[in-house]
Amino acid sequence: MKRLFLIISLLPMLAAAQSGTVHTLKYGDMDTWVTRKIQESAIIGHGVKTLYEIGPETTVEGAKAYTNLGGSPWATSNVYARVAGINKTNTSVFREERPGHGSCARLETRIEKVKVLGVVDISVLAAGSLFLGDMKEPITGTKDAEKNLNWGIPFTKRPSAVVYDYKLKIMPDKNRVKMTGFGKKQSVPGQDCAVTVLYLQKRTEHPDGSITAERVGTMVKKYKASTNGWVNGAKYEILYGDITGNPAYDASTMGLRSDDYARNSKGQSVKVTETGWADASATPTHIILQFSSSHGGAYIGTPGNTMWVDNVGLVY
Repeated sequence: MKRLFLIISLLPMLAAAQSGTVHTLKYGDMDTWVTRKIQESAIIGHGVKTLYEIGPETTVEGAKAYTNLGGSPWATSNVYARVAGINKTNTSVFREERPGHGSCARLETRIEKVKVLGVVDISVLAAGSLFLGDMKEPITGTKDAEKNLNWGIPFTKRPSAVVYDYKLKIMPDKNRVKMTGFGKKQSVPGQDCAVTVLYLQKRTEHPDGSITAERVGTMVKKYKASTNGWVNGAKYEILYGDITGNPAYDASTMGLRSDDYARNSKGQSVKVTETGWADASATPTHIILQFSSSHGGAYIGTPGNTMWVDNVGLVY
């Protein structure tokens, strides 16, 4: 009986050890936000637009380049652009109240229309994206716009999983659209999906400023169907080392990458080229974590696809 009592008394401790301890990322509870008020140029309507950033509870007035406030590690696809002297904004990530849970982030795939003197001139598809890193503003053009992203943050831990709450509205369209603002709208085969990606990298900066990396850890989750309300505490394992032989491996989403940009020690935006898989016991130098309402890359998706995210943490 004493042995049985001891086993029963240890069960909560054993369960805790098995599930690990969740550490919420800074501002990962999505309860405090920076609200930006930016007046667009008169030629495109002169309206005041609201942009949201995850950080301390504050308001920023005016068309100003934004840098992460309060030590926030988060950036969004909400941007302020100044092209040919014209102030323009894009908002595809929104603060939304979540009854009983403070607030959350709503990521939405939308068509952003630019009207010049009341006439529709340009239509661009923008997915809602939330990621660890920062964005260099103002954006000055659509060519090589990804160079404005600083993808990932310094990170030297080895979590076992990522955990978060989510809700989904996935549009049923069999094909997606591509709208870059130039040329006609194009059809892209395949249903749109929301996606979460996490990559742990061991980066090396070379004397010429270029950056290479080995992949230490990987987690990718694509969502193909809507949810019936919130899914709380969803946990996804991070796979370490070379995972090409793992049954869960998908080369199209988990394979080595070479098109991401980061800022080197000289402040230059350079590509991060992954050169191989690190040993499964390696310690990373950086973490990439992104949530997105569409999965097909820039300007590709289905309008209406929406992903809600809250309480983002890592399990140790």
